[in-house]
Order: sequence, then structure tokens, then C-alpha cells
Amino acid sequence: MKRLVFAVAASFLAAVAFAQGTAPAASPVTANMRIGVINVERLVQESALGKEAFSRVKKLNDSKKDEADKLSKELRDMEQKLADQGSALADDKREQLQKSYQEKAIAFKRFQDDANRDLETAQKKELGELEKRVFPIINQVGKERGFTLIFNKFQSGLVFADDSVDITDEVLKVFNTTVAVPSAKPDGSAAKSAAPAAKSAAPAPATKSAPPAPAPTKKP
Repeated sequence: MKRLVFAVAASFLAAVAFAQGTAPAASPVTANMRIGVINVERLVQESALGKEAFSRVKKLNDSKKDEADKLSKELRDMEQKLADQGSALADDKREQLQKSYQEKAIAFKRFQDDANRDLETAQKKELGELEKRVFPIINQVGKERGFTLIFNKFQSGLVFADDSVDITDEVLKVFNTTVAVPSAKPDGSAAKSAAPAAKSAAPAPATKSAPPAPAPTKKP
């Protein structure tokens, strides 16, 4: 999650006493600094809001997939008809069928592009809602626990972090107990978007398969 960067970079300069050759003095800030990390992906996947949002994105994805499957079947049927009957059709009928196939193939490609864009937009919207809701919780936990810095565990450049500084469970607990899942509307949709599905867990658009190529036909 590129937009969720929970760490604030800080630079600390040590005074070096070159004249007397003494070791640099430790900064009071660095001496008392407390660092924590959080697994954002777990927060998204395991929080109540994250699960609700994942369900919404999956529902949209499933709807797009069903429509894509229908269009793909229509293309395959037309391709089969061209292969089986093309040579027996009159020239004008065959040309009309081929033209219809090409138009439907173009429409299918346009649908794929639109569906992928709609899914990406939905995920970004959910992500924005999660950021607005989870950021105050992380700030709250950080202040209560006296942390100086809190890093996104897997997107901050860290290669190792001891489990003792991982506060994901604590933030998850506070998040689930203080931020309510939006109530559903009569039509079954959520009253307000809450959290996104993590990118790695979000359902992949099912509309990326290329339409079948038209079967060439020859005149008898």
C-alpha cells in the first residue's frame, strides 16, 4: 500500500569533538527513542472494516466477471458459427456475420478496459476511507505507548524487525473495537465505504482474457 506510509523520517546529527579526539556524544533524542512497526496488510485483511471493504470489491469483481463470461461466450459462439457455416453462407451474410463478430470483439475489449478501471477506482476509494479511519488509531496507540517512530513494516525499507516492536495486534484490537462497521442500506450496500482490500489480496479482474480471434473463412 504505497499511500499508507506511517513513518516520519527523522535525521539526527551527532556532535563530534575532533579537537580532543573524543567519541561523539549520544543524542538525548536517540537515546530515548522508541520505534514500532505495523503490518498494514494484516490490518487491512483482518480488521472488520477491511473485510467489509474486501467483500464490496469482490462483489463488483464478480459482477464484472459474470458479464465478461457472457460476452466471451457470445464471441465463441459466433466464431464457431463462422467456422461451421461460413463457407455455406452467401457472401453478404458471411460478411455481415464477420462484421458483427469484429464489432463484438471491439466492444468486449472496451468492456475489459472499463471493468479494470472501475475495479481500480473502487479499490482506491476504499483505500482512502481506510486511511482516514486507521491513521488516528495508529497515532493514538503511538502516543499512548510512547513511540517516537512507527514504520510500515514491509514498505519502509526494513529488512528486520523484532516481534517485540510489532504493534499490529494492538492497533488491530483498538481499530476493531473503536471504529464501527457501517450499517447496511436497505439495498444491502454499506452506508459508507470503510476499508480497502489489500492489493495482494484483492480479487484480480476476471476480464483480462483476450477475445478469440475470428475464424477465417474461404469462399467455396
